[in-house]
Amino acid sequence: MPDAALDLLRHTFGHPAFRGEQAQIIDQLVAGGDALVLMPTGGGKSLCYQLPALLRAGCGIVISPLIALMQDQVEALHQLGVRAAYLNSTLDAAAAADVERALLAGELDLLYIAPERLLTARCMDLLDRASIALFAIDEAHCVSQWGHDFRPEYRKLTVLHERWPEVPRIALTATADTPTRNEIAERLSLGDARQFVSSFDRPNIRYRVVHKDGGTRQLLDFLLTHRGDSGIVYAFSRKRVDSTAEQLRAAGIDALPYHAGMDAATRAANQRRFLQEDGVVMVATIAFGMGIDKPDVRFVAHIDLPKSIEGYYQETGRAGRDGEPAEAWLAYGLGDVVNLRQLINQGEAGAERKQLELRKLDALLGFCESTGCRRQSLLGWFGEGHPGACGNCDNCLEPPHSWDGTEAARKALSCVYRTGQRFGAAHVIDVLRGSETEKVAKFGHERLSTWGIGSDLDARQWSGVFRQLVAGGLLEADVERHGALCFTAETAAVLRGERTLLFRTEAPKPERRRRDRAGAATATLPDLAPDALIRFNALREWRSTTAREQNVPAYVIFHDSTLRAIAEAAPDDLDDLSRIAGIGAGKLDRYGEAVLQQLFDPG
Repeated sequence: MPDAALDLLRHTFGHPAFRGEQAQIIDQLVAGGDALVLMPTGGGKSLCYQLPALLRAGCGIVISPLIALMQDQVEALHQLGVRAAYLNSTLDAAAAADVERALLAGELDLLYIAPERLLTARCMDLLDRASIALFAIDEAHCVSQWGHDFRPEYRKLTVLHERWPEVPRIALTATADTPTRNEIAERLSLGDARQFVSSFDRPNIRYRVVHKDGGTRQLLDFLLTHRGDSGIVYAFSRKRVDSTAEQLRAAGIDALPYHAGMDAATRAANQRRFLQEDGVVMVATIAFGMGIDKPDVRFVAHIDLPKSIEGYYQETGRAGRDGEPAEAWLAYGLGDVVNLRQLINQGEAGAERKQLELRKLDALLGFCESTGCRRQSLLGWFGEGHPGACGNCDNCLEPPHSWDGTEAARKALSCVYRTGQRFGAAHVIDVLRGSETEKVAKFGHERLSTWGIGSDLDARQWSGVFRQLVAGGLLEADVERHGALCFTAETAAVLRGERTLLFRTEAPKPERRRRDRAGAATATLPDLAPDALIRFNALREWRSTTAREQNVPAYVIFHDSTLRAIAEAAPDDLDDLSRIAGIGAGKLDRYGEAVLQQLFDPG
């Protein structure tokens, strides 16, 4: 069977060899065993069930939580010549009946179904009458009630084991710490399944965290380094999504908004453009993402703080799925902390859940304020060791300076106390710096002993002090009193001089760079020789046109990495073209001549 799997990998999928533990996972399923697979985004999870479904008798049933993900997967499989379909609410009765008939007739290799539909009596009866090769439970972390994407329907998927005990099952996720992994195994009755845990590391992603200082200007300066690239910008609220997308368009960037408050048709049209075209930037809430399989996303930018490290990891993981260099950029400030704490505390969850969410937020703050290797800190949350010095994060590339902030912290805490623990950071900073504001005069705070004792630091430096005090658990923002800073159980040790503190030195403001609107269409392409670059651009343009004609995402035709390999190799004929990774027999037959035409006459 291993030889058959490798032949299928090469002939149908166009890949020369398996990656990581793919071969062992496939062998486990083909032999009829169960598997629990943790593999980072872009690691090749889909192959782990698609290929066994083709090797085993019957149809592979894939439980997927999102319609967009199903459609993209099926379109990609059709491009390869694989018989695939989906059953979801986008199909009318006649189309759904055709899919059901094809399943019962043995004419499908893979069928994608939402968990809600699978659990209906009608669908259960349908599967009882079909020949099933395997069950694949994608995005399996949705089973965890403590996770960031909990779907109650996933809890009921134990029915697969109970009703079809002889059918092998595979549960897959890219985001699960050890407790979540254990919960997946327990809730899905996969206690005896073989577990495959790949490294969570995404070495091609560069992590960068900056402190908010200038709003959209910071984002625009970052986007200057990604002109013409496809990317995602995540924002906290719908209003912020709309305003940011408008500002980016005004700056000459092809930006589109996406959030749950938009009408469904506009939202779907924007998502389609993002998937089908090159160089589109999607500005979105986290409503956009889990089902996005676009491999050539070159950056993910957060202009507001995410809710947790798991959420941050999953969202940034949508960059660089093709293995090419990508960037994760995050801008955050103290206001983000106040907003998220308010969201958690005012939510309907129980006390235990709220405490868990607050701990996860604190862990993310620790990641943001760390002076060490970002990758080491991020992987540590998932229980994976890393030696540090990754060479591909801001702290490794530009090691931050630190300073003894003990005395500054004591001044800050004293001022919080003297002002009654009733005010946010902005007012306390005004008191520390001796500013004669209307609010200072109103409350008589110019008469306090702490008024003006912090004039040695500017407002930006003091903002960093308070941000790091909150991140370190020495102050907390009281959401019931509009973010008023309050003491914690840890505060007293600093005031008594029993604890010293090191703070990150605030980085200087970057110099403003001119925005070259004319250069907005020029992507940050891989290093290619001039003639290869011409071929690469011609191939990208042909791919975009072909994708629009077929109404499919551009990447289901060819990934950027495949186009790059073609441009570099400049094959002379179909035989040479067939040797390039990513070109299987189906795609060679469908697109081979057109690709060669682009190489011979790139325009």
